[in-house]
Amino acid sequence: MIKVTRLNGKRFHINALYIDTVESLPDTTITFTNGKKIVVLEKEEELIQAIIQFYRSVNVLGFQKDGEERV
Repeated sequence: MIKVTRLNGKRFHINALYIDTVESLPDTTITFTNGKKIVVLEKEEELIQAIIQFYRSVNVLGFQKDGEERV
């Protein structure tokens, strides 16, 4: 899960596995695999880094927490 902030300041967590796209339109818009969209305060690059960190924490990308690839 990653933490995001709505434009009204409300913070909540989303499951990064269900994110389809992240765009700056100019507000950062997250589109989920089911087509639902939310607009958040975080910048696109911040979200990308949070998503990568989440994938590493659950070992989705085949990387250990220290960043080394498993064989």
